[in-house]
Amino acid sequence: MIAIFGLASLLGSVLLGLWVFLFTPNDALMGVTQKIMYIHVPSIWITYLAFFIVFFSSVGYLWKRTEGFDQVAKSSAEIGVLFCGLGLITGAIWGRPTWGTYWVWDARLTTTLLLFLIYVGYVLLRAFATAGERQARLAAVIGIIGFLDIPLIHVSVQWWRTLHQPSTMFKVGAAGEPKPAMPPELLWPLLVAVVVMTLIYVFFLLWRLQIDADEVALEERLAQE
Repeated sequence: MIAIFGLASLLGSVLLGLWVFLFTPNDALMGVTQKIMYIHVPSIWITYLAFFIVFFSSVGYLWKRTEGFDQVAKSSAEIGVLFCGLGLITGAIWGRPTWGTYWVWDARLTTTLLLFLIYVGYVLLRAFATAGERQARLAAVIGIIGFLDIPLIHVSVQWWRTLHQPSTMFKVGAAGEPKPAMPPELLWPLLVAVVVMTLIYVFFLLWRLQIDADEVALEERLAQE
């Protein structure tokens, strides 16, 4: 299963790269720099997905005290931090030609940075605190509280005056119908990029869980010798 998702992720990434750089038009103002959108937007989507899995698994762990929930939360948090960092970096690169600077203390950027720092703290807790049920409970609480920042990120462009553009993929019309604020030749490769990045997330998650399982098996084997 891991190999299947790995192969699908690799093949999808190659085909998507060819599509984006050979067949999608360049932006009239930003030129080829705009193509970083196909990394930035899916990275933020995976950030939300990964931390939702952390939230769901943390709730499951506090409710059932099942170790599997804890392992999924731990693994997904590590991947979420990776993609959140990637989203911040690509956003800064994209912001330079758009805003004239790599960083502004914009509401969406600031709340996203806060999300990143919360889950970096989560990962550091899992890495350096004494392993056990107490650590897992504390991590679960942080994972749940940290996720509450995501709805704030989503509505920040409506609640405050920001430089960051509002939603484009999920914009709706007056009657509530989907009305993406981009032409189809840009929208379709972006949707495919989201799918490809989701495959990469699943591959990373399964791979990380397998590493944890192998470590547990090795520790048990060493304890028996």
